[in-house]
Amino acid sequence: MKFLDEVIIDVRSGKGGDGMMHFHRERFVPRGGPDGGDGGRGGDVVLSVDPGCNTLLHLRFNPHHRAGNGQPGGTNNRNGRGGDDVVIRVPAGTTVREEGSDGVLADLTETGQRFVVAAGGKGGRGNAAFKSPTNRTPTQAEYGEPGEQRRLALELRLLADVGLVGLPNAGKSTLLSRVSAARPRVADYPFTTLEPSLGVVRTDDHGSFVMADLPGLVEGAHEGRGLGHRFLRHVERTAVFLYLVSLETAADEGDDAVARFRSVYDEVRAYEPSLVERPGLVGLSKLDTLFDRSALAELAARIEAETGLPTVAFSSVSGEGLDELVRALSSAVSRERENRT
Repeated sequence: MKFLDEVIIDVRSGKGGDGMMHFHRERFVPRGGPDGGDGGRGGDVVLSVDPGCNTLLHLRFNPHHRAGNGQPGGTNNRNGRGGDDVVIRVPAGTTVREEGSDGVLADLTETGQRFVVAAGGKGGRGNAAFKSPTNRTPTQAEYGEPGEQRRLALELRLLADVGLVGLPNAGKSTLLSRVSAARPRVADYPFTTLEPSLGVVRTDDHGSFVMADLPGLVEGAHEGRGLGHRFLRHVERTAVFLYLVSLETAADEGDDAVARFRSVYDEVRAYEPSLVERPGLVGLSKLDTLFDRSALAELAARIEAETGLPTVAFSSVSGEGLDELVRALSSAVSRERENRT
């Protein structure tokens, strides 16, 4: 299924039903009095977080949502039926804004969470509601209130335990395909990942965590270059970062690998400085291409000294170092979960 992380929808809640103006008429009851019932309330438009929903694609082709109108009041003090609500399924991590506004109306992050984006109009009162000792034959009734109409911008920001952060072709998709059942696109050219992919990684202690393969960063991403903010907004929800630095060839110099790491690290920091303070690891990928490993320890030490982040060298092709990487990530995720409770 294609991933979609932004969509515009139009919503309109239901109009309240009109109140009834009526007087009771019955044989042998000459003074039946007012008996006009109240109108029913208009239906609401509600956003609801559905665990079975992981994209906004279903709203791309169904952008208009209308709740039912309330029915008018009836005779014999019968109130009108309320209008049917419309419930729109959204994935966890959806933020809601008015189109063109920066203000967030709702941030939906938990399964089952609901938010009324357009409240139904209140039903009008029938003339029976106006009866009083000084007004025994009221002839007024109220119209129902109109519903709300809004144009909303929905934006999905992934919720993941581990986010893969790296330059294009750093090996993110291959890693995700090796440690989980996810099957992202893998090829030997840059920008094969154009939308995020999620995979569940199982651990030795029968636990699990969610890993997100995010589109590759390029220099200037924090200014919108490449996939820019479409990538970086997903980073905001990630609990632990795995910065991937590829050891691309046997002749790869340590300075080049450090430069690749710095370019990714600096883009995340430029977008939001607090993000680099989150727990993380540095994965030195494509270890199978590095025939001369004499400088590997020095490279790891340089990166650890610069950021304080531990490093793990691995190969998604041969499997070398993958178990160590998963254990290190699992430990980091467990610590982060404990800190949140």
